[in-house]
Amino acid sequence: MDAIQITILSIIIMIALGYILKRIDFLSVDNVDTLNNIVIYIMLPSMIFSALYTADLSMISSLGILPFVILASSFVTGIISYFILKRFNLSDKMLWSVLVTIMIANTGFMGYPISIGVYGSEGFLRAIFCDMATSVIFLILSFALVLKFGGSPKTAVKKIAFFPPLWAIILGILLNITHISIGPVLENTVNYLGNGTIPLIMLSLGISIDFGGIKRSKNMIIFTSIMKLLIFPLIAFFIVSHLGLLDLQFKIPII
Repeated sequence: MDAIQITILSIIIMIALGYILKRIDFLSVDNVDTLNNIVIYIMLPSMIFSALYTADLSMISSLGILPFVILASSFVTGIISYFILKRFNLSDKMLWSVLVTIMIANTGFMGYPISIGVYGSEGFLRAIFCDMATSVIFLILSFALVLKFGGSPKTAVKKIAFFPPLWAIILGILLNITHISIGPVLENTVNYLGNGTIPLIMLSLGISIDFGGIKRSKNMIIFTSIMKLLIFPLIAFFIVSHLGLLDLQFKIPII
């Protein structure tokens, strides 16, 4: 088997394990929020920081194009999806819920495992730069939802400002380029925490699977999957091809 097959099968097994643990009542859906919080606030930032802190950032100028590829792909996909969804006569809340799901890139919960498993640390580094666009998209959509449905813009800004993966990116790059050492003990601790990220993400996804919910929302799930997993990558493909990006610079934004 090649690296892609091995990675995908490993992901499927971990997701299946999460689902089985739910079925035998070892874990429950009530645990999902706790697991996701551990991932988002501790493990994922540790994994991102560790990768950036130890990476060779000599190509940072060329890596900087990747967030813009994701931004452009997201908004083109979002615009197409918006006009299609308007024809479904959905409520505003349902329409925007689907739109946000489509536009937020799948980098963190599926893109990272595939990038690492297939392309190693170099692939993961580029996936992190792609994920920078996610924070920008999230901020823009948060403001759009505040304007649409009411709420506090300050709350939206606060959520982004205190989003741990964003600070992991900033601190990882900053300490790398300034050559500031965090010491072997802290570096080892962060590395250990980061290593648990992907298994915990996959277990959480497995626990979250609800086949009854899938049946009830089958049409919308199919539409969302087509836009997010087919149209979004296809648009990214056209953009990276037009820009003349090669190798991992070409492959990772599409993933």
